[in-house]
Amino acid sequence: MRFKLILASVKADITDNIVDAAKNAGATGATIIPARGTGINEAKTFFGLSLEAQTDIIMLLVEEHIVTKILETIQKTGEFHKPGTGIAFVVPVEHVVGLESQIEKFKEEVRESYF
Repeated sequence: MRFKLILASVKADITDNIVDAAKNAGATGATIIPARGTGINEAKTFFGLSLEAQTDIIMLLVEEHIVTKILETIQKTGEFHKPGTGIAFVVPVEHVVGLESQIEKFKEEVRESYF
């Protein structure tokens, strides 16, 4: 089995919607890491203090054959076509341990996708 890691940086107020949509598209779970960042437009300031919106990094370890579907779902749900709404990308994964309890589910999904 081949896995990929989808990483999405989104505003905290839409994290739950993104995770729910990703699960409906086939993801089995997600890890959410609170974060903050800066983009092409610097954060607004108030008396010299930055006012940055809280962001979350959503990590989804998914089987390779469903990556495109989940990524497209994240993009649509997060409205990434609008400036400053989010970004998502995929990185390859070489080795995975700790998924033994889910391996049977992944195998069943693969069988269903081919038949």
